[in-house]
Amino acid sequence: MKKAKHFQFQVQPLINNNNNNNNNNSLSFSYFDLLSEEIVFTILDLLTPNPVDKKSFSLVCKNFYFLESKHRRILKPLRSEYLPKVLTRYSHVTHMDLTLCPRVTDATLTNIASACNSNLVSIDLSMSKFFTGVGLLNLAVKCDNLVELDLTNATELKDSAAAMVAEARNLERLWMRRCKMVTDMGVGCIAVGCRKLKLLSLKWCVGVGDLGVGLIAVKCKDIRSLDLSYLPISDKCLPSILNLQYLEDLALVGCYGIDDNSLAVLKNGCKSLKKLDMSSCEKVTHIGLSSVFSCTKCLEQVTLANGYSVNLDLADSLNKLSKLQSIKLDGCLVTCAGLGAIGDWCVSLKELSLSKCKGVTDEGLNYLVTKQRDLRILDITCCDKITDVSISHITSSCTDLSSLKMESCPLVPREAFILIGQRCHSLEELDLTDNEIDDEGLKSISKCSKLSSLKLGLCLNITDEGLAHIGTSCVGLKELDLYRCTGITDSGILAIAGGCPGLEMINIAYCKEITDNSLLLFSKCAQLNTIECRGCPHITYLGLAAIAAGCRQLTKLDIKKCYKIDDAGMIPLAHFSQNLKQINLSYSSVTDVGLLCLASISCLQTLTILHLKGLTPSGLAAALLACGGLTKVKLHASFKSSLPQAIFEHLEARGCLFQWREKVFQAELDPKCWKLRLKDMMQ
Repeated sequence: MKKAKHFQFQVQPLINNNNNNNNNNSLSFSYFDLLSEEIVFTILDLLTPNPVDKKSFSLVCKNFYFLESKHRRILKPLRSEYLPKVLTRYSHVTHMDLTLCPRVTDATLTNIASACNSNLVSIDLSMSKFFTGVGLLNLAVKCDNLVELDLTNATELKDSAAAMVAEARNLERLWMRRCKMVTDMGVGCIAVGCRKLKLLSLKWCVGVGDLGVGLIAVKCKDIRSLDLSYLPISDKCLPSILNLQYLEDLALVGCYGIDDNSLAVLKNGCKSLKKLDMSSCEKVTHIGLSSVFSCTKCLEQVTLANGYSVNLDLADSLNKLSKLQSIKLDGCLVTCAGLGAIGDWCVSLKELSLSKCKGVTDEGLNYLVTKQRDLRILDITCCDKITDVSISHITSSCTDLSSLKMESCPLVPREAFILIGQRCHSLEELDLTDNEIDDEGLKSISKCSKLSSLKLGLCLNITDEGLAHIGTSCVGLKELDLYRCTGITDSGILAIAGGCPGLEMINIAYCKEITDNSLLLFSKCAQLNTIECRGCPHITYLGLAAIAAGCRQLTKLDIKKCYKIDDAGMIPLAHFSQNLKQINLSYSSVTDVGLLCLASISCLQTLTILHLKGLTPSGLAAALLACGGLTKVKLHASFKSSLPQAIFEHLEARGCLFQWREKVFQAELDPKCWKLRLKDMMQ
């Protein structure tokens, strides 16, 4: 907004110097009218994604106001009830995103269809409810250029609604995840009507079986991406699926009706298939996988998470895939021989994920990485048997890594982390959560100047000294996680906030030495959209006010257990943080008054308010009714009986979901005790 106004004010002196002092406003508008539509559109293309910027631009003059509405192609409204008026202005919209509108009725879809007509190309209804086949039919008939439709989570839609979708003859991409009431009949209608489909997701459509999937495979010959996860399908539809000439991406996660015998009958494979996900297929072993891989030899990415035994036999089946670049084996039981064989036979790997795999040791991992020098992405999260020996081999062999995730590797000593900074200078993403890294390790990692994401949660050995090195060298950092890093104070934050101006996400939860000074520093990071500072007892409304004023793109704020934050902190939030979508106020000192202030934030969707001592039933009721965009509220169960049932029914009719908790107030544990308890729970 400031830039646009500055530009306008620069023009007026020029006009005055030409002795045209009268009617300055009119002449100012005429000057802007000299800019062609093409130039104005170019300026709009260069603005940041922040909707406030475009709004400010449109307020410069009438011409800009008109051209901004003509230029806009994507619309993401906050409330569906405002759509008729909004669509009057934005008549050239091609992409409609209604994920912020929990209540979308047939009347809403009818208004959209009438206003947009053939201009509408895509619409996202994945977070919306209350519409039926009537509204979908209006979209399909009037918006004849509609190619993309997301109906994810439309759990109440039935076959009759699916038949209406089938009228969208030009549809190319359709998501129907969790449409649990749709059966083979509804999918069959879509198969017959939407012959141009290229992407279809039926994940968790448990009423769809072999018949419906078979019809899709027969009628929709252009399918490129197909997600059939958790469907009760069997061998009957598999041959027709793999006969799809252009199929590139197939997901069969959790398809319990598929077994080795089902896969053994496959003879003609899909030569175009590049990605296959068969995670959690309990009845499939290396025998069935070998059958699949024999007829899909062009695969580049294979995901086999949860349930498989990664041994010599499975590795032998992977040997058939000469173009394989990515293997994801998360949660599998791994053998040393299996890893070694993968290292020998899969010679072109760029990505390997062994997250939470049992059986990963130094011996197997070392052999694999020495054979895979082109690896770019490696995930060894919770591989709790590896030591510094593995880190040494990884860093010496895979020097071009761009992403390394190694959360909770307790046997890796602090000295090993120095090797990462010395050898892997291309790292952009690094997850060292719950490890023994210290300041010397951070000093070395600061040499990874391309880092954009760094996670150091539960790293109890790091201090401000180490963090200062990161702030000085990693200037492109966008995400920093310091969860429960108790050695960090305002001094360390000074280096991060000053050195990383593009920071977008910061987690300083339970860093108990942090004060308002840190929030004052972060307020200079204008791109910050997520701040998690729960459990910081020294933070007050002063720090929160600075964040609200400086970080206008803030969308998520967690101030749980910030006991000193009270109603005074809610006032600046309500005034400045108009993009805020999610806030956790649990255990703070906010009362009815502060909660009611937040009602002016039209974007606010998710509200967590447990154990607020100053919150009364009447104040809560007033705040909930005033916050018109709420989609999820987490409350203590005691309020369930103290508020009239009619209030909950009214809010649920607006699309708001309530989650009730009975958790009692818990005192905070020492970080080391908390860490030990967490590990006991995971065992």
